[in-house]
Amino acid sequence: MKKLFLAAALPALALAGAANAGHHKDSNHAHHGDHAKHGEAMFMQHHGEALSSALNHPTRAEDKARDPYRHPAETLAFFHVAPHMKVGEYSPGGGWYSRVLGHYLGGEGQLVGIFPNATLAAATPERQQGIRDAAAAFPKQVEGWTGLSADRFSGLTLDAIPEDQVGTLDRILVIRSLHGRIRDGIADSEIRAMRALLKEDGMLGIVQHRAKPDAPFAYASGSRGYLRQADVIAFMQVHGFELVGTSEVNANSKDTADHERGVWEMPPVWSTKREELKDLGESDRMTLLFKKAD
Repeated sequence: MKKLFLAAALPALALAGAANAGHHKDSNHAHHGDHAKHGEAMFMQHHGEALSSALNHPTRAEDKARDPYRHPAETLAFFHVAPHMKVGEYSPGGGWYSRVLGHYLGGEGQLVGIFPNATLAAATPERQQGIRDAAAAFPKQVEGWTGLSADRFSGLTLDAIPEDQVGTLDRILVIRSLHGRIRDGIADSEIRAMRALLKEDGMLGIVQHRAKPDAPFAYASGSRGYLRQADVIAFMQVHGFELVGTSEVNANSKDTADHERGVWEMPPVWSTKREELKDLGESDRMTLLFKKAD
């Protein structure tokens, strides 16, 4: 039922999101953009050295090839992720961002691997246990990647949030994974659970493959990896968040975002090996920052 509700709701929510997006194109937009750039410049002035050290760590030698397409320094600056913060990374996957965040937060801050609600995300007990095992293994995994103590890292699943974690996170990052939860029909409960983890002034950053604004819902429903930006903004507003700002740092105008087999036709997966896509970089992505609404 959740999946059907979300599929029906998102097209309507796009209207609200489109209105919100239009608001950010008014005469105040330039001023807002200048203010944001000033804030990011100040952020880099205070934390640029720590961020640069994390990004240039020898253990990231292979990961760095993707930096020009994923812009980790600019993205973390836009999200205002400071090295002393407690930060949750949702659905860490292969660990590309975990290795950045592990080095960046492992000295003063804390990194929490946030894994999906195992009961809702997996159909069988075996797969559910696999999610729980991944969460339990996350601290040692990051320790292995970074050489830093596992004490600075932790993992949890959203169906078993420890009481002492509620309301303690400064930031949560949802990087290229929201489409999967929308496709599975559990995005609403996942976002609500993450909201509970955030401090009252906490914020949630999203990087997500972006469909064209007029893409049909059948294409932008999550099944092909792409979502419409207006839909994402409206969805987050419905679930208790207020849009703080948007960034084009992860945009890629070369991506037509209309691939028959979805975003996985683009590098780095490059599933269909279409030569015309080989050198276009990675997908066009929205970068959005939200705060908990009152």
